[in-house]
Amino acid sequence: MEESTLYVVAVAAVIIKEGKVLAMRRALTKDAGPGLWETLSGRVQLGEEPFDAVKREIAEECSLEVRLEANPYTVYQASRLDKPMMVIIYRAEYLSGEVQMSEEHDAYAWLSAAEFAKRSSLQKLVDVVAEILS
Repeated sequence: MEESTLYVVAVAAVIIKEGKVLAMRRALTKDAGPGLWETLSGRVQLGEEPFDAVKREIAEECSLEVRLEANPYTVYQASRLDKPMMVIIYRAEYLSGEVQMSEEHDAYAWLSAAEFAKRSSLQKLVDVVAEILS
């Protein structure tokens, strides 16, 4: 199989609290998308199931207690550093805790769909957030 046909596989969690989504700004030190507003996300590691990956990313990047839906909400194609990427989106409801950011992000906010759309340039993710919050 040619390397050009291989995908990066990522997961993202759309965490909802009182009608708003947890938005995180990627640290300026990140290799991909520095300063970009997104939802919590990360790559699936070799041999890891996507559901396990999203649980791990939630623990690593925000430390919140959430009710995570077992089935993906949607999947879409994107790119990361000019490589094709599949993004598996999961929906989660906030249960408890305070956001504890990792070094991967330098800011966070609970945003409405409109506020998220103003901050994020990731149109497919913006559309998913709007759909989930509607």
